[in-house]
Amino acid sequence: MTTRTEARVFTPGDPVVESKARSYARLGKLDVYDYYPAIAVGLSAALPMASGTVSGALAAAALFLLGSVFVIMSMVALDDVTGYRDGSDIANYGPDDPLRNKRRKPLVAGTLTVREALGFAWITAGVGAVLWAAAVGAAPYRPVWTVVLIAVLFVVSLQYSYGLKISYHGFQEAFICVLGVAMVLAPYGLATGRFSGFLLVQGVLFGFGPLMFGVYSNTNDIPGDRAVGRPTAACLLSPRGNAVFVGALSAAEFLLGATASATGLAPWWFVLLMLPVTVLRARQYLVGFRGDGDIMRARRLGFRVHRVGFVLLIAANLLAGVAS
Repeated sequence: MTTRTEARVFTPGDPVVESKARSYARLGKLDVYDYYPAIAVGLSAALPMASGTVSGALAAAALFLLGSVFVIMSMVALDDVTGYRDGSDIANYGPDDPLRNKRRKPLVAGTLTVREALGFAWITAGVGAVLWAAAVGAAPYRPVWTVVLIAVLFVVSLQYSYGLKISYHGFQEAFICVLGVAMVLAPYGLATGRFSGFLLVQGVLFGFGPLMFGVYSNTNDIPGDRAVGRPTAACLLSPRGNAVFVGALSAAEFLLGATASATGLAPWWFVLLMLPVTVLRARQYLVGFRGDGDIMRARRLGFRVHRVGFVLLIAANLLAGVAS
């Protein structure tokens, strides 16, 4: 009998039985929603300036959000196909790693076939493309930089670990962060027709959320990633070098907000508002790289840090809107 804190350990012969709908939901990682609040961050900055165009801004944001769900489902499904084909998911979610639940990888668990996964990926990609095009059509503004950003985001997302396999050429960490940045900026551009330096800072800070639980995942997945030549920072660096890298990213997150406040790009109080994130990020690092080094507990803590962070970003926009 397992407790709530114990992961169910599967062996290759274990039967895994569940509905196709549940397996497709797992393939699309619908339980991991941490990119989607980016739209709320962008919209919270846009609405104070969208008087007279609020309905169009909200319609565009809703369509962009729905499209984002489908595009990201396609991206992660293609990632699972590649991970299954090259063996990295089998290594990282196999019986030798009791901290990872094989059910989260339907191809490894045997509840979906590669053909089914690819069909799901291309259908969700098509739906996402239609919804993003509809978002542009419904938007009160269509600045060129925003339209290009959305188009590039769509194409590049599908190449993350399939096709060009961006994450297999040393760009994984950058992509994880940039995806968050783009998802913050796009709805803002559609709602206002403008670009904002303060929102760019917020986009980078938002992107740091997925990045910072990604680098802890990569630290756990070193054996499987090295076996297939996936050059994450965790694989390329020594254990000490990787710890320094993650620590430097944690410090950079704070320094970005501090610099923005100091230079006037953000309100003076912005760095103070974001201090809870800094404190939690330091705790995450200590859990993962000090003492016994519980990497997976640190990864789970990263989700909490990110969720606190995007709530504070929304609060910052509301406060800035009231002040202006």
